[in-house]
Amino acid sequence: MRFHQSINSVAPSVTCLLAEASSIGGVTAGHTNIEESKAPVANDNAETLAAEPAAEETPTTGAPAEATPRREYGASDITVLEGLEAVRKRPGMYIGSTGPRGLHHLVYEVVDNSVDEALAGYCTHIEIVLQADGGVKVVDNGRGIPVDMHPTEHKPTVEVVMTILHAGGKFGGGGYAVSGGLHGVGISVVNALSSRVDTEVRRQGHVWRMSFADGGKPQGGLIKGEATSETGTTQTFYPDASIFESTEFDFETLRARFQQMAFLNKGLRITLTDERRATEEPSGEADLDLDAVPTEGEVPAEFHTVVYQYDDGLLDYVKHLNSGKKVDVVHEDVIAFETEDKERKIALEMAMQWTNAYSESVHTYANTINTHEVEPTKRASARP
Repeated sequence: MRFHQSINSVAPSVTCLLAEASSIGGVTAGHTNIEESKAPVANDNAETLAAEPAAEETPTTGAPAEATPRREYGASDITVLEGLEAVRKRPGMYIGSTGPRGLHHLVYEVVDNSVDEALAGYCTHIEIVLQADGGVKVVDNGRGIPVDMHPTEHKPTVEVVMTILHAGGKFGGGGYAVSGGLHGVGISVVNALSSRVDTEVRRQGHVWRMSFADGGKPQGGLIKGEATSETGTTQTFYPDASIFESTEFDFETLRARFQQMAFLNKGLRITLTDERRATEEPSGEADLDLDAVPTEGEVPAEFHTVVYQYDDGLLDYVKHLNSGKKVDVVHEDVIAFETEDKERKIALEMAMQWTNAYSESVHTYANTINTHEVEPTKRASARP
């Protein structure tokens, strides 16, 4: 579990980042989002209704009153939603909403899979492209989704991962020790809520392709393509306009999220390109060598492109947070440490810097997921 935190306390204040990673018993201990429960709404009309006299009964004539027909409730009333139908029926249960927040969550879920590869030590670069045709493409250089036949489902494993909820490498502990996202439902939910998904896997010396449409229905089988020495996965998806209020992605929302992800995963390079927006002064380069460009901010390219890579991780994050404030730092060097308990499978990182501010800024993360509700941890880390 990764757990990152930033603190600014009262004069002098501190900016601190705490990062923790944990996997217990082979099963990742991920953070659960907790929504505030709403108290029951009192019935304002209760007393009024109780005080009203009962309506006068109609005198009976001796004939029995006509009984209201009773509707039978049987087996035919039970609906079974197969496969990904449940996701399309109630998308809010899986991504929170069908508004902008839920729409952008689709991108986060795909990218989280690539970040998990980085956490496992197999991915160094993730590229996200907002295509002009409304699609989103996510490319990584990880190991690639397995393509061989699944031992129990008797179909290609990539198809299982894409079409069956709770199918992934994050449950048994063998595939990933640390992971974020929705833990096995992320990519299948994206597939369910898209009008089209194109999956490309570079693995076992070849490029493998499979497409899905209309809520995750396979369009043919897995196709073995040309030979390659590269590894990784490319997912291109098109959100279903019949489900979402809008399918227009906001570049700034994604940019801020991915810069934060780069801070939380030291050394990982994340590139975001908006092909809907051409630059005013194109670089003239047909193919931009992303490995040769600066590691932070906008880079010269045909389309609006930003690149983020932070080799010092949380130290860079603390400096970034304080540089955006009108404060003076008490000490130039950022205080940082990291430790790991291999027996309990927990790793912890922390970085902090005192400033002369009169307010505190605390940021905590578990497995790179922001843990907004962890107030006790924030208070503990802020103690002298």
